Amino acid sequence: MKLNVLYLALAAAAVVSGQAYAQAPIVIKFSHVVANDTPKGKGADRFKELAEKATNGRVKIEVYPNSTLYKDKEEMEALQLGAVQMLAPSLAKFGPLGVKEFEVFDLPYIFPTKDVLYRVTEGQVGRDLFKKLEPKGITGLAYWDNGFKVMSSNKPMHMPADFKGMKMRIQSSKVLDAQMRALGANPQVMAFSEVYQALQTGVVDGTENPPSNLYTQKMHEVQKHVTMSNHGYLGYAVIVNKKFWDGLPADIRTQLDGAMKEATKYANAIAQQENDKAIAAVKATGKTEIYALNDKEKAEWRKALAPVQKDMESRIGKATIDAVNKEAAAIGAK
Repeated sequence: MKLNVLYLALAAAAVVSGQAYAQAPIVIKFSHVVANDTPKGKGADRFKELAEKATNGRVKIEVYPNSTLYKDKEEMEALQLGAVQMLAPSLAKFGPLGVKEFEVFDLPYIFPTKDVLYRVTEGQVGRDLFKKLEPKGITGLAYWDNGFKVMSSNKPMHMPADFKGMKMRIQSSKVLDAQMRALGANPQVMAFSEVYQALQTGVVDGTENPPSNLYTQKMHEVQKHVTMSNHGYLGYAVIVNKKFWDGLPADIRTQLDGAMKEATKYANAIAQQENDKAIAAVKATGKTEIYALNDKEKAEWRKALAPVQKDMESRIGKATIDAVNKEAAAIGAK
């Protein structure tokens, strides 16, 4: 895989060199792993529209959705090697890269409201996290929201005990691994593009997703039960290859920054709407039962998952976790 990615990187460099000589538009390949009709997919398309307009065609954005260019296991390496210029990976992807502080976003129930989330992503905590990516050759541009996660499986999941022995797909994240184990499940790391087939064939029993991902990937077709647990958060970071970004003309970089700010406002505004629409659409099929936890059940979930935050302090860093909890306390969310 590394040789293939390196080959593509060299080919991309040659293309860019040729384009520069011919004064052709600067091409930015923007790869992501979800469908076009998700908040991230729509955000990427909006950025393309805004960026090409802002630069008067001096920049061309090529969007590659649904893992058509790289799967989520490959895309980070491709970015670092320059085979692709822009990604919007889920925040869980930065832990395996060595920036474990990002796994604070994976902690169950750490964001009681979206207000707390935005105080973190739009404030000093978010900026400090982006700085930690720079030594990896990555520049962080924006945080994109995709909402709180639900659980899906082929059996009801009302109490933590219902997860005992279940094989649950997760992203590669030590925090998500600990979360599933705290519920008594067996976590299974798997690429996003492989999840539908794994659910269909019984390789895994269930998974977690924001509703928009669940619906657009048609996972509801092979999952009989969805629990509106809102137990965790899934967001993305729009990132670029640092060497490529720093090498852009200053005026173009400024124009692209402006386009990204507008695309971010748009993507974040539609995230909840898309998730609400997705749940309604799943319910309308009549094939999947949508279950909302009652207060007693919510309390049991919180109790079962509470130890994860403490257990992950040594990995994520107590200071990072405390900084997020401080933001929650600042607005009286807890």
